[in-house]
Amino acid sequence: MANASLYWFRHDLRLADLPGLIAASKAGQVIPVFIWDEALGGDWKMGGASQWWLHYSLQSLAADLSAAGSRLILRRGETVQVLAELLAETGAQDIFASRQYQPWAADLEQKVRDVTESSGGQFKRYPGTLLFEPENVRTGGGTPFKVFTPFWRACLKQPAPAQPQPTPTLLSPDTWPCSDELASWPLCPKQPNWAENWEALWQPGEAGASHALNTFLESHVDSYGDGRDFPAQPNTSRLSPFLKFGEISPRQVWWTAQNAKQSSPDEAGSIDKFLSEIGWREFCNHLVAQFPAMPDRAFNPKFEYFPWQTHSSHLVAWQQGNTGYPIVDAGMRELWQTGFMHNRVRMVVASFLTKHLLTHWREGEQWFWDCLLDADLASNACSWQWVGGSGADASPYFRIFNPIAQGEKFDKAGAYTRRWVPELAEMPDKYLYKPWEAPELTLRAAGVELGTTYPNPIVDHRTARESALEAYATLKNVSVA
Repeated sequence: MANASLYWFRHDLRLADLPGLIAASKAGQVIPVFIWDEALGGDWKMGGASQWWLHYSLQSLAADLSAAGSRLILRRGETVQVLAELLAETGAQDIFASRQYQPWAADLEQKVRDVTESSGGQFKRYPGTLLFEPENVRTGGGTPFKVFTPFWRACLKQPAPAQPQPTPTLLSPDTWPCSDELASWPLCPKQPNWAENWEALWQPGEAGASHALNTFLESHVDSYGDGRDFPAQPNTSRLSPFLKFGEISPRQVWWTAQNAKQSSPDEAGSIDKFLSEIGWREFCNHLVAQFPAMPDRAFNPKFEYFPWQTHSSHLVAWQQGNTGYPIVDAGMRELWQTGFMHNRVRMVVASFLTKHLLTHWREGEQWFWDCLLDADLASNACSWQWVGGSGADASPYFRIFNPIAQGEKFDKAGAYTRRWVPELAEMPDKYLYKPWEAPELTLRAAGVELGTTYPNPIVDHRTARESALEAYATLKNVSVA
């Protein structure tokens, strides 16, 4: 095919503001390709919830390409081999793609470059996943930032991200290569179908991403500054799955938010706070790009000596939302039933696992990886290490969230907790977050039998807190070269 190129989709499943796709469109005919490489990432291959989202995101992308007069070619197999086969089948010369930042991305991209050049073409990689490239944001000493606030301050001093670009016109090849049927890929669960209600909750794809952003900025951002901590209220953007799969670009988010500031100056503070959370995603990706061991090893090497404990029954109780602490259980059940969890509650459940149960942060990281629709490798690793105390700009060791106080402060009326822990729906507010203190008559009136209809706490908060402080104190005398 004369002047034909492959566009290799990965975590950039959109058509608008995609620099690599724009470049490919200018070069001639474009063959859009997505490869499902089940082994890619090794231990960090795509989790179950993310596979569900991928199915519907690819469905949406294929429909958008069809509306634009193009097609999405689906292939399953080892990435480099499949791309080499497609180059041979189509006669395409070049491969265009967006840059990725996972620990394995650079090696994979080099192999793709080698196979492309061996057939006389070029591998052309473009930005598009982040606002700023990692090598362009440095401390005064030329080293990567390890603390978020100065990192984001340095980002804000950079030239503003370029304006988003519209969907390009795509020239189709004379003949199309064959494609797998999406339905033949076992991305969605069947028996049991733990995601059977998710289609009513989410709209994967570029249109869904745009709708989520606009709804947030038009209806909820004014309450974001303080309201984002209250899980019963719709004050967060819920954009993270769309960003994870690249159905919206950070530049689109940035400029839509900046335009909203211009039209609603009173909301500027809340919008800036929202953008700083986009900055946290940026920070995490920069860290993992430059410290690729972060998903697997403690960023602070002292924590390789931390006395983590292994209680499989505690881990299972946490995973299933049966710890006996209602706000923790509500969060874990929300995660299982929706593929999502409110950010404040993520911090509470993570603190409980690592500090109350002294369970290694990697256990939580791996559970979230499988259960979260927005399971971004960098954000997941950095956030778990932040809570556990071992990460960059980490939460102080002595910050141990009290799960009782967290519930009483951030879900005072109990709407969130009662929704996800319905067996406590009739408990009075006074005892909702500490049902073990309720008189027997109160429990009976609420239909609660501790140890039967709802579990007793698996650990005592005060004792667990003291044990955590003792464990963290053991690191004070650890010396690391």
